[in-house]
Order: sequence, then C-alpha cells, then structure tokens
Amino acid sequence: MEMGLERLTKMVLEMATLSEATVTKALEAYSKGNDVRDEIFAKSEQLEVLQDEVNDLATEMIARYQPVASDLRFITSSMEIAYGFSRLGRYAYDITDILSFYKDLSACDKSDVERAGNQAEDMIHLSIKAFTERDVFTAGKLKTMDNVVDEIYRTYLRKVTKENPNDMKCYISGTLVLRYLERIADHAEDVGEAVAYTVTGKRAPRK
Repeated sequence: MEMGLERLTKMVLEMATLSEATVTKALEAYSKGNDVRDEIFAKSEQLEVLQDEVNDLATEMIARYQPVASDLRFITSSMEIAYGFSRLGRYAYDITDILSFYKDLSACDKSDVERAGNQAEDMIHLSIKAFTERDVFTAGKLKTMDNVVDEIYRTYLRKVTKENPNDMKCYISGTLVLRYLERIADHAEDVGEAVAYTVTGKRAPRK
C-alpha cells in the first residue's frame, strides 16, 4: 500500500511539473508572438495520458487494498488533482491556438493578460506546494488569488463593452485568453480544495 501511495504521489507531481511548464510556455509564446502550438499540443496529450495512468493506479489501489479513510481521501483527491493538471494543459493549448488563428498580435496591449497570467502561474506553483506538503494554509490562499484573476477578467470585459474598439482582434483574443486563464485559476483553486479535503476530511462549500 505504501509503495502504491508513493508511486501515486510521484505521478501526480510529474503531472504538476509538466502542467506548470506547459502553461508558462504558452503564456510566454502569447506575449512574444511565438508559434508553439504543436509543442503545447503534444504536452497536453502527454498530460491526458498521465491522468489516465493516475486514474488506473488509484482505481486498482482502492479495489485491492480497501484503504482506510485518510488514505482513501488521498487517493480520490489525487484523481481530482490529476484531472485539474490535465485541464491546465488543454487550456494552455487553447491559448496557443488563439495566436495561431490571429497570427500577428504584436500591436495589442497585453498587460491585462500578462497580469492575470502571472497570477495564474503563481497559483499553479502554490497548488503544487500545497499538494507536496499537504499544506492547508497554502491551499487556502488560492481562493483569494482566484478572485484576483476573476476580477481582471470581468474588468476587461467591461472595458471592451464600453470602449467599442476599432481593432476587435486584440480585444477578442485578449478576452479569450483571459477566459482560459480564469479557468486555469479555477483548476488551481480546485487542487487546493482537494488538498484541504485530503488533510481535514471536509469539503469547501461550493461557489
């Protein structure tokens, strides 16, 4: 049982590291105008394969060992966390897809996207720390950080509505990327909630 738990932890951490690097790469590409769509697609596919492996191992451990409550919480939470990290890869790919579609976004003001991106990256990093250390305090910070990303997204939408911009591709692409970052932040928060559940046995109330 212990070996299985260690293996499960290593697999989730592998996903965590890969998903963090994938999101960072996608955001750097968006800021600099680099086409890394194929590379990010391959990484997102790798994350999906790893998620399946986590689910298979977790299911096998539940069936074979009938784990006690604390171990069962960790195993089921690992499945939730693996799903979250897999989704980060898919949203990273979606971000690169926007650049591939619009081609040249060099004239666009990307400051709001970059601010939200930095916050989302920090959230991913903290969610990994929370999982690694089973740190409920760190996990609890993610909700407040998620609110910051949400507010950047909502403020941007209000700005688009009011300004009636001439160059719509800048605002459409910015809105899409911010929406994906909002979802990335949500999944990072979900990781924190799963960590808190693993440690305390209590689920956070739904939004």
